[in-house]
Amino acid sequence: MSQANGARLIYVMGPSGAGKDSLLGFARERIGARVMFSHRYITRPVSDGENHIALTHDEFATRLARGLFALHWESHGLHYGVGVEIDLWLERGMPVVVNGSRQHAHTALARYPGAQFVQIDASPSVLAARLARRGREDARQIEARLARRPSLVLPDEAHFITIDNSGLLADAGRRLLETIGAAQ
Repeated sequence: MSQANGARLIYVMGPSGAGKDSLLGFARERIGARVMFSHRYITRPVSDGENHIALTHDEFATRLARGLFALHWESHGLHYGVGVEIDLWLERGMPVVVNGSRQHAHTALARYPGAQFVQIDASPSVLAARLARRGREDARQIEARLARRPSLVLPDEAHFITIDNSGLLADAGRRLLETIGAAQ
């Protein structure tokens, strides 16, 4: 898929607890309609702060079979998808921000070679505290999740930055806004 008119896909990723949804919300509130923020389709009920549409496994499978996802992946027993509407937005010259998966960044790079990749991260202690507050996993599961954090290696030609979100949301949020602004 080409990115017409210089429009760019901004592929945001990072470990659970890094604050991706908070940062995306921060940016979305401040940037206005100049940039399109995609939502994800996930086979999990909607929770606070997350921009997604909950689907059953059957609904997800039907949409996948009909080619309605531009990107899709599975992680921790859940299915995630980003709708084909992002391709239309890119074709119309709109920058598009996607909340993606580190494990599937290579797929996004192959489909959107000019994409800007943004790794959101935080210190292990901050990640552990945020995951505990979220309450989806017990202490043992959180420890296991943090122990298996995969490293991300993208080809040299990929546009890639890391934003540390261990501190104030506004500090990391300004960095994300700068990155999105540079992609417009």
